[in-house]
Amino acid sequence: MPELDPTRPPPPEYLPDYEQFVTEDDTPVDNFFSEKQQRLLTEPLYSSNVAERLGRPLLAAANVGIFFGEGEPAIVPDVLLSLDVRLAEDLWPKPNRSYFIWRFAKPPDAVVEIVSNREGGETDRKRTRYAQLGIGYYIIFDPQRLLGDELLRCYELRGRTYVLCEDAWLRDVGLGARLWEGEYEGVQAVWLRWCDQDGNLIPTGAELAAQERVRAEEERQRAEAERQRAERLAARLRALGVDPDEEMPEAHQ
Repeated sequence: MPELDPTRPPPPEYLPDYEQFVTEDDTPVDNFFSEKQQRLLTEPLYSSNVAERLGRPLLAAANVGIFFGEGEPAIVPDVLLSLDVRLAEDLWPKPNRSYFIWRFAKPPDAVVEIVSNREGGETDRKRTRYAQLGIGYYIIFDPQRLLGDELLRCYELRGRTYVLCEDAWLRDVGLGARLWEGEYEGVQAVWLRWCDQDGNLIPTGAELAAQERVRAEEERQRAEAERQRAERLAARLRALGVDPDEEMPEAHQ
């Protein structure tokens, strides 16, 4: 068997039969809050063009299965984040539908679980599996405090074991996670958001549009103030018998 490059997907002859994998089962499992929270952790990364800011390609997805071996069912995080990878142009072929670790040649860099009941295994079964897969960061958001007093837990992989992060800064990713109390799509709650190293939120597309509207309005107000100032100056000149619209004669040498 020839030596393979571990940083690249294996050649086709070494790939499994993808028909054995169940990439989607069409089972509705999410509640409204989780659905909104998942989008709040994916859409801003694209709307704010975080890939350009990081200088690295970026893939963020919600409820997409991670496959790690033949005969093994997928593990499905609420959100996954992977750097230095790109989606295929055609997403319909079976090998392109899910996160097959051998095709991307790496596991995701981070996964997020949003706790909605006590049966999800977020602190034991899933944590163990994510560590085994080599996922660098594991974040648990527990908005109802079903698993304890902590709303947010962030784990960093050390060797083959997760340890609690001192803060929720994902050093190897270049992003942080923080709690934010505010209104998102008409719902007032405590949400989990991505942020930069200074704690500044990564804005959503709607927030960017609102910022642009504020900027445009401020620019309009500045232009209006400048117009009014020019009109007042012209009125003063006319009061002094000077026509502000008359061109000044050219000075002679």
